[in-house]
Amino acid sequence: MASQEDFVKYIADQCSGAGEIVTRKMFGDYGIYCDGKIFGLICDDCLFIKPTDAGKALLREVDMRPPYQGAKDYFFIADVDDRDYLAALVSATCKSLPEPKKRKR
Repeated sequence: MASQEDFVKYIADQCSGAGEIVTRKMFGDYGIYCDGKIFGLICDDCLFIKPTDAGKALLREVDMRPPYQGAKDYFFIADVDDRDYLAALVSATCKSLPEPKKRKR
């Protein structure tokens, strides 16, 4: 089951306090980016954030799940209604992630 566009827009809006949020359709679901860095996935109307130590320190509950069959575990975020919490979590996660690689032309 793919994610609903309304849910994807809601998640992007909820995370917007962290920076410029962009979603991109990937494999029937969505990748979610902040200021050019992919920090998570939206799959089956659920938010998954890449695991980092900085993100883990802010989590209210550590729940690791694969976003799709065969994937590595990500943080499953059940509480998507608290904008400040999500913005802080996304910001901390993105600071811990490496810069995106430059594409060769």
